[in-house]
Amino acid sequence: MSAKHSSSYINKVGEVTELDSRWFESADLYYKDKVVKRGRPLGSGLKSPITIRVDNDIVQAFRESGPGWQTRMNNALRDWLKSKNRLNVKTAHSWKS
Repeated sequence: MSAKHSSSYINKVGEVTELDSRWFESADLYYKDKVVKRGRPLGSGLKSPITIRVDNDIVQAFRESGPGWQTRMNNALRDWLKSKNRLNVKTAHSWKS
């Protein structure tokens, strides 16, 4: 048993008592012999988190377009840079166009 699980699940005779939802929520998840890491997967390392100020109506329009709105905003910025010939081909992700 993992150290994170309380010994309260073992009774006085050493038997495991009925496991509740708290136990299952904190249990390790395995795929074959490897522990599956929970949480958000690591990114590709090709993007930079930034803070910018954008007009509310612009953000609202992208958000209303549904999941993936940040990717669509990124693509719109990429398209604008391509149209102005300001995108360095060496760093462009042409496979995402």
